[in-house]
Amino acid sequence: MKIHLLFALWAGFAGLNAQAQTPAAFPVKPLKIVVPFPAGGTSDVLARLIGQKMTEAWGQPVLIDNKPGSSGNLGADLVAKAAPDGYTLALMDVGNLVISPALFKLPFNVVNDFAPVAMVAYSPHLLAVSSKVPANTPAELVAYAKAQKGKLNYAVAAGMGSASHLAGVTYAQRNGIEWGYVPYKGGAQAITDLIGGQVDVMFNGMVATYPHVKAGKIKLIAISSAKRNGQMPDVPTVAESLPGFLTGSFQGLLAPSGTPKAVVDKLYAEVQRITALPEIKERLNTMGAEPSAMTPDQFGSWLKAEIPAMAKIVKDEKITAD
Repeated sequence: MKIHLLFALWAGFAGLNAQAQTPAAFPVKPLKIVVPFPAGGTSDVLARLIGQKMTEAWGQPVLIDNKPGSSGNLGADLVAKAAPDGYTLALMDVGNLVISPALFKLPFNVVNDFAPVAMVAYSPHLLAVSSKVPANTPAELVAYAKAQKGKLNYAVAAGMGSASHLAGVTYAQRNGIEWGYVPYKGGAQAITDLIGGQVDVMFNGMVATYPHVKAGKIKLIAISSAKRNGQMPDVPTVAESLPGFLTGSFQGLLAPSGTPKAVVDKLYAEVQRITALPEIKERLNTMGAEPSAMTPDQFGSWLKAEIPAMAKIVKDEKITAD
């Protein structure tokens, strides 16, 4: 009798647990969003906005776990190796992720080890300088950099081999200038040092950088989008002096490969709901970011296309992670 009773209880609990883990019931426990950069950067700001709204909608806490290192690859690897159940996600600049295969020997495969969930937002890079730099336009910056003959320090906001590194190298090479590269684990500390004058120049995501421009702490030289931004119509694009120059911060949400499609679709739908909320749209617009409607399949196709495209740029520009 006792054996049968225990078996019945075990079967009941197992059935409840199985029901709780079905995609339809997701989420039934706290979620974790790994941000592979320090707090305060673009990915961190977006993760906290989205995490808060997920908590409000689903009643489950969303932990933001900052894991900086190796140009974002350390945190990405943690998510690639996590249980494929949708409870451990990465929100990161996937522009960095598609560059990494050309520069590093990675412990994961960008295409095979992740389930793309949503391209959350795009924001252009801002080309900004310390207030100590006597330049206010792209032409003045190039002239000053040439006069300094390699003495300027460029802040690499997310480590060597990141999108900000690629932007700085390409800009310098196409303008025929040289500057030294100072790597940081994330944009927040890089901006702090730019404000303090420890470094001179940087490309960094608009979301994290523009508030400091508006506060007058750093000077804005140009924007890396294809056309001028409505919030700053007098600020030139880099492409106006360097045709075809386009870079920026592509913020994507990723799950481990093997995550059930129904869970991925539910996460995608929630991100779309959140980024369509009037207060979130206004916040993103204020920060200079544009929400993306890219589906998980479209996001996956984007990753596959960007990896060889970035590899070609790395090869053509002779860029290294050193």
